[in-house]
Order: sequence, then structure tokens, then C-alpha cells
Amino acid sequence: MTDTSEARSADDAARAPRQSRLRRLMRYLPLIAPVLLWTVPCWVLLHAGQHWPLPVTPAGTALFVLGLIGMPLAMKRGHGKRQQDWAAIVGDTLLGGSWVLFTWSVLLGVLLRLALAVAGVGDGQERARIVTWAVLGTVAVLLTWGYAEARRVPRVRRLDVQLPRLGAGLDGTRVVLITDTHYGPLDRARWSARVCETVNTLEADLVCHTGDIADGTAERRRAQAAPLATVRAAWAKVYVTGNHEYYSEAQGWVDLMDELGWEPLRNRHLLLERGGDILVVAGVDDVTAESSGLAGHRAHLAGALAGADPELPVLLLAHQPKFIDRAAEGGVDLQLSGHTHGGQIWPFHHLVHLDQPALAGLSRHGTRTLLYTSRGTGFWGPPFRVFAPSEITLLVLRSPQRAPSP
Repeated sequence: MTDTSEARSADDAARAPRQSRLRRLMRYLPLIAPVLLWTVPCWVLLHAGQHWPLPVTPAGTALFVLGLIGMPLAMKRGHGKRQQDWAAIVGDTLLGGSWVLFTWSVLLGVLLRLALAVAGVGDGQERARIVTWAVLGTVAVLLTWGYAEARRVPRVRRLDVQLPRLGAGLDGTRVVLITDTHYGPLDRARWSARVCETVNTLEADLVCHTGDIADGTAERRRAQAAPLATVRAAWAKVYVTGNHEYYSEAQGWVDLMDELGWEPLRNRHLLLERGGDILVVAGVDDVTAESSGLAGHRAHLAGALAGADPELPVLLLAHQPKFIDRAAEGGVDLQLSGHTHGGQIWPFHHLVHLDQPALAGLSRHGTRTLLYTSRGTGFWGPPFRVFAPSEITLLVLRSPQRAPSP
């Protein structure tokens, strides 16, 4: 018992500095980020040795200043108290575009300029202009491709997952995971319907939605969420809240999902039985629920598993991957999560890793517990996905006791 306590204390001590660094970063990020996102590209493209003709430099600088001022104002108007969708679209698009522009201005502004210098290509001004056109071309291609990736129906990712405690009767159970649909300012009702049609082709036993349904209240985004009622599952459709529900009257989303035929697993479980074997399917509220102030909302694993036979295998729905520490301590066999979006726009995944233990895919935590982290079905905010494709996930659960194939 002492060894376990010491190990837990060591893990907590290791996590504390990471969480402290993240809190400090997030405190200053809203002030620092817009300045960096707009001033660095402005310098690289217009002022770092190019010597553009007189109208180009001041006009280009004015555009960057306009972006620096306009992006935060549009985002505040779109995501603040006014909730104006047109402003959110403008602000989010500027945010995504400036992030990609900043990233490639830094990379090409350093690496390409260095490579050209080493190769002896041109003088300083010629190299600077090559860098400028390379940055603009790369950004244009990535934003066009990233927009198409964000708006497309996600590809299906199929994965066999072996659970040592799963009984032979449950071998081959088909679990479909969608998450982070983020219905929002851009109307995606048709996209939502096509996603649901794709899910129905997978002939799932169990369909799971692990939260972040939308940005906005259930009343406001009802039309986009309505196609979720058409999803079919042989056994059940289950749902847990994500952090974005708690920005938008979470109880309204719980009620709407129930109305659409989904079973909200709010710190409780259901039993999936087949062939004489049983799987516990549990869910918890998002880890941000308790701080939301909504009565009865919190992430409570003990409550979710109350009354379940501890010898039975457990499939847990929890929106954020970082719940995995509690899941592993609670003896969960497989946790399904979303939240990370796989980073959504490269290289944002480095910031995601400051807060989450996994970015995407299957990972092991402890001796028993597996975590599957989806890159998400939709997108948040900026309508781009760059090197982080969305997904609909089909997990086929496998038992070590299954009969061998003939």
C-alpha cells in the first residue's frame, strides 16, 4: 500500500509543474498571441530585407495592423455575450489563417532563408523575396486544403481492440465513436446528416458521442444537431458532456440528446449483454462540470460504476483524455475520449500535449487500461484542419477467448 501511495505522489508531483506551466501560459496567451500572430509574419514578409516599392510596405503593414485589431474584436463579438455568428466566422477564420501564416513565416523565414544563403542563391534582398513568395504560396495551399478537410465528411478509421477481460460472447462488438461535432456559426446541418448516414453504414452495436456537440445552446443549434436522431445502433446510443456544453447551458444539451434518442450517461452505467457475457458501459460528466456551477454536474467515476460487478470489463466514456488517470485507478478497461482534435492545425498539437496525456489513437495507461483518443468528427472555431484529419471511429472489441478463425 505504501508503494502505491508513493508512486501516486510521485506522479502527482510530476504533473504539478506541467499544469502550473500551462496555467501561466494560458493567463498571458490572450494578450501575447495576437501580437505574435500578426507582427511576426508582417516583419518576415514586408520588412526583413525585401525593400518593396513604396506603396507595398505601408499598405501591407496596414493590413496586418487591421488584422491585429480586427481579429480579437470579431472574436469577442462572436463568442462573447452578443454571440453574433457572422463575427465568430470572421474572427475564427482570421485566427486560423494567422496561425498558419505565423507558423510558416517562422519556419520558412529561418530554414529556407538559411538554405538559400548556404546555396549561395542571390543577394539578401532576392533571398528575402523568395521567402516571401514561398510563405504566401504555402499558406494559400494549406488553407485551401485545410478548409476542404474541415468541411468534408470524416473518413472512417477502423481498429480492433483486444480487452483481456472481455467474454467470448462479446467478441466482435462494434462500437462507433463520434465526438467534437462542434455545430456552430457555420451552418453544417447537411454535413451533420451525411455524418449520420455514414455512421449508419457501419452497423454498430453501440454508438458513442463523447461531447462537445456544439458551440451555442441547444435551442440555437437544434437544426444542426437534429440529424443525430437518425443514427441507428443495435443496442444503444450513448452520450457524455464535453467542456463546451458547459459554456452553453449544458442541461439543455443533455435534455435535447435524450429527446433525440441518445442515452445521456451522466455518472452512471448501462450493461451490454450478449452470448452470456456482459460489458459495463459507463460515462462521466466532463472534468469542467463541477466548476460550471450547475447542480449535480461533476465527473464522478465511483458514481458511474456504483452497483456494477467489479469483475466485469468496463468501457468508459469521458470527454477529455486526462481523465485516464482516474480511469486507470478505477480499473477501467477502455476509455473513449475526444477533445484534442489531434491538434486541428499543425503544430498546435504541441500546446495540446501540455494539457493532455494523449493526442490521438490508442495508448496504454497502467497494466490494464487502454485509452482511445479520437481526433474529432468536426472542428472548433477556425474552419481548417491541417495535418490533423477528422474521423469517425469504428472500434471492434476483441476477446482473447474468441474461437480461432477457420
